[in-house]
Amino acid sequence: MCAASALGLAAFARPAFASGAVLTRTPRMRVIIDNDLGGDPDGLFQLAQFTLSPSVAIPLIVGSHYRDFGAADLVPDKAAASIAKAAELLTIIDHADRPPLVAGSPHPLPSLGNPGTSAASAAIVREALRTDTQLPLFYAAGGSLTEIARAWLASQQIGPRLKLVWIGGGEHPDLATRPPGPAEPEYNFGLDPLAAQIVFNQSDIEIWQVPRDAFRQMLIGLAELDELGQSAPLGQFLHAEIASAHQRLSANLPAFIFSEGESLMLGDTALVTLTALQSAFQPDTSSSAWTVRATPILQGDGSYQPNPAGRPMRVYTRIDTRLTFADMMAKIRAHDRQLAITAP
Repeated sequence: MCAASALGLAAFARPAFASGAVLTRTPRMRVIIDNDLGGDPDGLFQLAQFTLSPSVAIPLIVGSHYRDFGAADLVPDKAAASIAKAAELLTIIDHADRPPLVAGSPHPLPSLGNPGTSAASAAIVREALRTDTQLPLFYAAGGSLTEIARAWLASQQIGPRLKLVWIGGGEHPDLATRPPGPAEPEYNFGLDPLAAQIVFNQSDIEIWQVPRDAFRQMLIGLAELDELGQSAPLGQFLHAEIASAHQRLSANLPAFIFSEGESLMLGDTALVTLTALQSAFQPDTSSSAWTVRATPILQGDGSYQPNPAGRPMRVYTRIDTRLTFADMMAKIRAHDRQLAITAP
């Protein structure tokens, strides 16, 4: 199925698990997923959780670029590698229909005056400008902001038509302190500082930001993940991705950045918490905490300059990790049980 025709789909089929009826079947929002799925495996966990969430329609999955963390990452087009990894995961989940997979640019924006074009940014614009659905549109970004910035530059009409939920950006000094070790820009911001500055400083897109101090809360125990790795194909696949990533990170990062312990940060899963897992009564992200402030001017080094005239944005200070991981593990285990039941 080509991307253009697939973008017309309102949703794709979710399985009815043999263990019981799925209580929620009708999507109440659309979520475009944009993630560096070939890099840190937390993106694959959020993709699996989103795909198994019946309350969201996923019209598009964008694969984005990432940094090298060892020889396994030395591929010429990391956005294409992200899409290949997404396709591998979705093959295991094996829905009759799947969202279209589109690779973003393999590089950050070259310049403000020449942002370039991509199939991903064109697809984002098409989805944001649809008039055949009333479902609200969220843009769930777990990596760079390259493609959403490029899409907004191509068509500024999309600004009021979506909400950006971004795992990225450093700590706001009045809300949190930076992590121990030498000061450095937050990773996702550093993937494309220009794109992040365009979204914060120039666009009119509503931002729900999960900065580094908030997404660092998304810790799950390795013992629980090891148990997941003993289950059926989906759990085994995700566990194998963690093992591979740990090997690369341990070999290529200094200890002040990465030191293996007994927990793993799955920061990108907060994207599911703030969209699919919103409350049913007065729908919102009611189990997590945030503050509303004027969008600051984002500097080239990732710091924030207060801007009282900026549009309102949310900065999340606490994410409901219990809800996130209980939901994630239940959905993965239910899917694996269904595979075991239907296997020949």
